[in-house]
Amino acid sequence: MRQTAFFPLDDPAFFKRQLLAWADTHAVCMYLDNNNFPAYTHHSWECLVAAGGAAVFQAGAGTAFEDLHAFCTQKNDWLFGFFGYDLKNETEKLNSSHPDGIDLPDLLFFQPEYVVGIRRTAQGPPGTAFEIVVHSISLRPAEVLLAVQKQEVTPQATDAARRYCPPLSPRLPYPDYVAAVAAIRRHIIEGDVYELNLCQEFFAENADIEPLATFERLNALTQAPFAAYFRWHDRYLLCASPERFLRKERDRMVSQPIKGTRRRHPDPAADARIREQLRASEKDRAENVMIVDLVRNDLARHCRPGSVRVEELFGIYSFRTVHQMISTVSGLLEPGTRPVEALRDAFPMGSMTGAPKVMAMELIERYERTRRGLYSGALGYFTPEADFDFNVVIRSILYNAATGYLSCQVGGAIVYDSLPEQEYEECLVKARALLEALGMQPT
Repeated sequence: MRQTAFFPLDDPAFFKRQLLAWADTHAVCMYLDNNNFPAYTHHSWECLVAAGGAAVFQAGAGTAFEDLHAFCTQKNDWLFGFFGYDLKNETEKLNSSHPDGIDLPDLLFFQPEYVVGIRRTAQGPPGTAFEIVVHSISLRPAEVLLAVQKQEVTPQATDAARRYCPPLSPRLPYPDYVAAVAAIRRHIIEGDVYELNLCQEFFAENADIEPLATFERLNALTQAPFAAYFRWHDRYLLCASPERFLRKERDRMVSQPIKGTRRRHPDPAADARIREQLRASEKDRAENVMIVDLVRNDLARHCRPGSVRVEELFGIYSFRTVHQMISTVSGLLEPGTRPVEALRDAFPMGSMTGAPKVMAMELIERYERTRRGLYSGALGYFTPEADFDFNVVIRSILYNAATGYLSCQVGGAIVYDSLPEQEYEECLVKARALLEALGMQPT
């Protein structure tokens, strides 16, 4: 039985650093950070942390979703974890044959010993009033809070703390990437797909990084609203995602797909022009609306007829390193719908596949060279009330500390009028903060 207690909080920024350092003392932990991002509504928590694995469920594609439903029903508690992209092989008749240097299961969830959250207590400007909420299975909540507050926080990471990461190598060299884009354009001309999300991996072997320090650098650089640090023993996810996959609160579902990216400019006037260029881009609007239609169809499978609507179309949001075009789609779940079922039938998210979804995934397997794994999957949590919130795992570093394998995957939507050099440049824009966090000079 969980004990719950509430405590006032004066300095959220410092307490977050203590929370992150404390969570990382556990072999299994997840840290989720909204980064005080004011433009995003639909957030219950400014920061939410799970530590310690009281119970764990992991599975490969096959009956993973059905078995997860049974695990959720049995525990009826907080559960944190992820859905890997290759669960597509369960939802459709597909396969994955590419190499995977990270080697995580397709699906993994854990019931944490401790859940510690930061949330606002009053309406008003961000940062006005916060409280700490502690849920604990074993220790009293006050003891958990004391352990967090006693946690030593190292100075903000410097170059000396970066240890070693060799230069990243492309799994899909530039000439091969250009050829893949040309082939996908032919599929579009022939009517096989309208849009396809082509991803590529930059990887390193024998890397020796400090995951916690690297995540802190990445989080400081990006300040993304769906940032995440996930540790599963010797495997790590350092995530700076700006995108929500799916959220459920009571009977309301919300998805916020992204299509359309531009690099920020240090000059305010030039940056404003770039933002407006994204807003006016017919190509980006076409990409975005295709995915919005796909999301509407996915939500409609379990939402009440007539309840699915586009709350915002082509919204432009500015983050530390990029401008993004984001739309918001919502719907009301039919009574009796199982939460895991609603997630399953919207997965994988359309923003990371293309349209039509199944054919796009078949072609992704043909033209990509890396098993996506956790990348372009979803990471987040279920509450005891059977609500949930999951991000899209993009803008991320995946690291296997046991083998030294490090992976950064990036991608973008290919449509008929895509130019290979521009699509490749967009990939580099998305990889820029990841390289900086690793101590590398972006091109």
